[in-house]
Amino acid sequence: MAKSFKSIFLLFLETMEEKNKVENGFPVEKKPNKTLIIIYVLIVVSLVVGAFVYILMRSNEFENKNELTQAQLDQAYSQLDSMSTELDNRILKIAQLGGEIDTLIAIKNQLEEEKRQFRKRAYRQINDLKSKVSGYKELLVAQDEEIARLKKANEELLVENTGLKNEKNELNESIRELNSRKKDLESKVALASRLKIKGMSILAVNSNGKERESPFRNRHINDLKISFDIIENKVAPIEGKEILVKITAPDGNVIFDVTTGSGTFMFEGREEFYTAKKEILYDRKGQLLVYLYNKGSDYAQGTYQVDVYTDSYKMGSGTFDVK
Repeated sequence: MAKSFKSIFLLFLETMEEKNKVENGFPVEKKPNKTLIIIYVLIVVSLVVGAFVYILMRSNEFENKNELTQAQLDQAYSQLDSMSTELDNRILKIAQLGGEIDTLIAIKNQLEEEKRQFRKRAYRQINDLKSKVSGYKELLVAQDEEIARLKKANEELLVENTGLKNEKNELNESIRELNSRKKDLESKVALASRLKIKGMSILAVNSNGKERESPFRNRHINDLKISFDIIENKVAPIEGKEILVKITAPDGNVIFDVTTGSGTFMFEGREEFYTAKKEILYDRKGQLLVYLYNKGSDYAQGTYQVDVYTDSYKMGSGTFDVK
């Protein structure tokens, strides 16, 4: 377009030179008419307008290129910012799933530094940033795969833990059942191993050694003779035993005298008094025990209760009456 403008302009100068020759008295072959002048004027105006349009088009083209460049910069920066947000989300998810996030945090910090330096590098960084955005996208894809892997691993671990918990619950149930059976068996064995007595005899012995059966009178009672057999028990342990005799008067008080060997023991969670005690070695065989007890004073009239204990349980009992 510039070349055409130059040709037309030269033609215009030649025309104006011919006109000057006529005006200065120089002969010319032909005098230009008004139509030709108008044409020349139109040509000049067209050239001016064309040059203006050309300049305007170049200016618009340059502005469009600048706008496109700025749009690319804005898009790249927006994508960087989006990558930063997405990377934060991945870091949070991986942390919640128990994955390694130190490397991702370092990359996140690097990304933030890239954002801060972005405005300084401006247009020169467009291609580089596009490449980085692509790289960060690949990183996000890789982290999505890592998240999927961790989720799968956690799901498998959850299934495995559920199975282990079920097995543990079943094992605990079996242990509880065995313990219950063991306690039940121990309870039965303990109950079966308890000693019992039979054939209790309670006699009054006077000063001459004569024995009388109940009921007694006080003049007949110098000593109280209590005898019984401990029944044979094959499941009872062979061990030393304390066999306690408790005599309870009609008023509910236990006949008790420390000087004659009386004392206390625990029965069903409470402390009780006993009247007399013998220590024996029980060997699972039947044994005859005899107690001679001298009260040292008269017995009140009424019925007396005689109970025999060992190891905090009752072996047997009997009664006698005093008139």
